[in-house]
Order: sequence, then C-alpha cells, then structure tokens
Amino acid sequence: MTGTERIRTDIAHNARVWNYWLGGKDNYPVDRAVGDRVTGFYPSIGEVARADRAFLGRAVTHLAADAGVRQFLDIGTGLPTADNTHEVAQRIAPDARIVYVDNDPIVLTHARALLTSAPEGVTEYVDADARDPLRILESAARTLDLTRPVAVMMLGILNFVLDTDEARSIVRTLMDAVPSGSHLVLTHPTVEPELGGEGNVAAMEFWNANATPPITARSRAEFTSFLDGLDILEPGIVSCASWRFAPASEVAQFGAVGRKP
Repeated sequence: MTGTERIRTDIAHNARVWNYWLGGKDNYPVDRAVGDRVTGFYPSIGEVARADRAFLGRAVTHLAADAGVRQFLDIGTGLPTADNTHEVAQRIAPDARIVYVDNDPIVLTHARALLTSAPEGVTEYVDADARDPLRILESAARTLDLTRPVAVMMLGILNFVLDTDEARSIVRTLMDAVPSGSHLVLTHPTVEPELGGEGNVAAMEFWNANATPPITARSRAEFTSFLDGLDILEPGIVSCASWRFAPASEVAQFGAVGRKP
C-alpha cells in the first residue's frame, strides 16, 4: 500500500486539523468541519496550537544557543509549517543535525519540505511509529551520534499513546539511549482547571468519536512522571505558552524541558 492510498480524506486527521488551526492549507473539508466543531467546544484550541508552536521555537532556540545542543530528534513531526525545528536550530547553528520522525502518510508526502538543510548540517526523515522507540533509535543513529547530547522532542505526541505506562516506557527507552547533557522537550494537553482545561473534556470526547487518532489528556502528576530522573529547567512545568515567555493568556497544554544529568 502506498502512502497516498493510506490517506483517508473522509475522516478528520490530527495532522491536518492541527495544520488548519495553525492557518495552513494542507487540510480537507472534513478536517475543517471537525476543527470548527472542536473549536466550538473549546474556543481556545487555536491558541493552544499556536502556543505549542511558539514553545517549540523558544525551546530549540535555548537548546541551540545556550545549551550548545547540535542534535535534535523530533518525534511526531506533523505537517511542515513556519519555523520547523531544523530552521530554528540551523539559524543559530548551521551544523545542527535534525532527524524528524512520523509514521503519518500525510506527513510523509510532505517530507521533502522537512529535508531542506543548511549545507553545514543535516536533516533526515524517519518513517516510524512513536510506539516503537527502538526502531526510532536504530534509524536515527544513521544520522545522529547517540554518544553525544541529543534533544529528544515530543511535542503533542504522548497524548496519542493512551496507556500512561506505555508512554512512560517510550520516554525511558529514548532517554536511556542518549548521554548526559541530552534534553527532553515535552508538551501535552490537560483538563486540569488550573490551566482552564475543563473545555478539553467535551472537545476530546467529540474528537475521539469523529476523528483519528484518539487522544487523551493527562494530569500534572502524570506529565511530571515523564520527566523522572531529569533536571527540569526553569520555569518548571507550566503552560507551554508561559515557558520563558509572558503570554496574554495561558493554554491548557503543559510544557517543560528536562536535562539528563
């Protein structure tokens, strides 16, 4: 089966709906219809998408400029938009090496847009499922030196791994394979009222009944458990909109960066 044959245009898909919320054009009427319905349940969902993207830019900027990281493993890439990981990193460090990971045929058809690179650096794309961290590591090792620090980026991806123990195991496997000085960059939706997440409940119920893949929210404690054994960078676990930024409003999406000691 080819990637094109695997693409379903009769059911909304996360990568395309997220693209719609970000103002992109790589989506279908069904994606826009579901995206609008979710927005009806949770009016700030577009702000979540934009805040998550802005968090990526700030985190990569810090890691490349201040922490000296030159290798990035971006899992759950999604559709290319402005300021992708390699663009932010290579703007600061042209020799940065980036491996993108996704198993979505929609993303695969756009992979060439992610494979542009500064001449001094490298970008590569791996077709793999986030639930198969050993395959991800094996493939990434062809491009990245896993004996040197790597920034493992998992923005809005663990929420598609419905079993929390499995999600923790994935994170542990990835972080066990990289050395001291590596970082884990995470975002994840929540329904906790401290970040105004109550609206996520109805929105996620509608999503799971009408779109793919299914999604789950997690508590602060569950999110924190993904960072066990890591030194959490300031300002800690906050709304991704608030990570090293003073937003007009917060969003119900946790964000954090942890460093492997």
